[in-house]
Amino acid sequence: MSSNRDIDALIETMARLPGLGPRSARRAVLHMIRKKTTVLHPLTELLERVSRNVRECVNCGNLGSGDLCDICTSEKRANGELCVVEDVGDLWAMERSGVFKGRYHVLGGTLSALDAVGPEELKIPRLVDRIGEERITEVILALNATVDGQTTAHYIADQLDGRVTLTSLAQGVPIGGELDYLDDGTITAALKARKAL
Repeated sequence: MSSNRDIDALIETMARLPGLGPRSARRAVLHMIRKKTTVLHPLTELLERVSRNVRECVNCGNLGSGDLCDICTSEKRANGELCVVEDVGDLWAMERSGVFKGRYHVLGGTLSALDAVGPEELKIPRLVDRIGEERITEVILALNATVDGQTTAHYIADQLDGRVTLTSLAQGVPIGGELDYLDDGTITAALKARKAL
């Protein structure tokens, strides 16, 4: 009987993942159980390894296996361009496009009065510090085209006013759209057509 409870608990846990509901989670769990050797065991080992080794980059907020991520340690990416994104999923979306060759700064969210998220809860102070430390010449605000994203962009623009060239993503990003859901071509067009704030 306990195995059924374990299976039910696994289904319940999987159903909490984005994009999976109870039915999808049930199908995924059933598939993993049927394919223990080729799917379940390797997945278990990978989850354990990721849980043990992956951490947030102390510089930019990306994920990696060391204190600094691969992007922050790459000298090729130290070109003076810094792309500010809301979360790691947005950074990964930008990287999928393969167009941006600079570095990133992950805020960890957006300003939101309703959710009591102020500048102190985001990595905006670290962003301001990085401008001088890394000789940043352009900050590209690649925030989601939502009310909170635009509020955050205006706040950052005020904080960096006169210190650096500020641009934002242009055409291709729909109002209310989120970077993680955009295709690579849309991100490429938006990045190439960025405009001054």
